Amino acid sequence: MGNSYAHPLIVLIALPNEKERTRFAVVAGRSLGKAVQRNRAKRLLREALRPLLPSIIPGWDVILISRQPMATATFHDIQHALQTLLDRAKLRAPYVG
Repeated sequence: MGNSYAHPLIVLIALPNEKERTRFAVVAGRSLGKAVQRNRAKRLLREALRPLLPSIIPGWDVILISRQPMATATFHDIQHALQTLLDRAKLRAPYVG
């Protein structure tokens, strides 16, 4: 099993793979609500991830699990939580500007 990192909005589980890219899976359980709320949470999580993809280090399988507070979270909150988790997991390349 991989390493897991928790935030009140998202749980990130990372497992190294031997591929040249990082793969992501987005999950929302029934505790989040009915299908409409679960699908919205997954869409928001994928959109928050999209601008971060170029900075992700290759070679990982990552599972992003939505937690119940995400049902009322703003997009900015989700984006910040995701950045925090990716940094804690050391999955983002250091910024060189």
